[in-house]
Amino acid sequence: MSDARPRLLYVEDDASIAEMTIEVLSETYAVDHVADGAVALRRALAERYDVMVVDRRLPGLEGTAFVAAIRTARITTPVLLLTALGAVADRVDGLDAGANDYLAKPFDFEELLARLRALRRGFQAEGRRREIGDWTFVPDSWTLHSPEGLRVALTATEAAFLEFLSASPERVFSRAEILRAVFTTADGVGTVDTYVHYIRRKTTIEMIETVRGRGYRVGVPS
Repeated sequence: MSDARPRLLYVEDDASIAEMTIEVLSETYAVDHVADGAVALRRALAERYDVMVVDRRLPGLEGTAFVAAIRTARITTPVLLLTALGAVADRVDGLDAGANDYLAKPFDFEELLARLRALRRGFQAEGRRREIGDWTFVPDSWTLHSPEGLRVALTATEAAFLEFLSASPERVFSRAEILRAVFTTADGVGTVDTYVHYIRRKTTIEMIETVRGRGYRVGVPS
């Protein structure tokens, strides 16, 4: 049976703090705990999470550098930064790096849970998502998420192509219509076929359906 709890990436190198925090978080979240910032970055780039809780001082990669790196990769997952550093300048550094909220240690678990609920409510209200079969497309971050949680990064053009098709999932678009909407007048209709190939290669052949003699529409991949 699949775990219906939201997925949370928890990055903390203090084993005693991590043990207590995981116990509390696991009542609500499916917690993936990592103790090293560099390892956490690889995990965040490869998998899909609903929220992240990240300590500031980490081996491998410091917390604010981790946040800056995932934002550069256009991962918009909300991040709560934890730290023993309580100075205003430290909070500003974390928020400027791309963190959504900041909580100083020692913290109350009820406050931590409340802040995570608030972050997820805000993210769900703001983030546009489109379901394509069992996949989730997030146009604003140029990403697709597979049913297994794999995060697939798209180029700006690939994302624009898929956004155009998924806005009207039942409609079949001709190559000429797609060319006018997504590409420049200097491109030929063969460019459309090329980008269909690019997207299918990154995801699955069913992501975009070919309707013989008419064109393309968004598919129903599983």
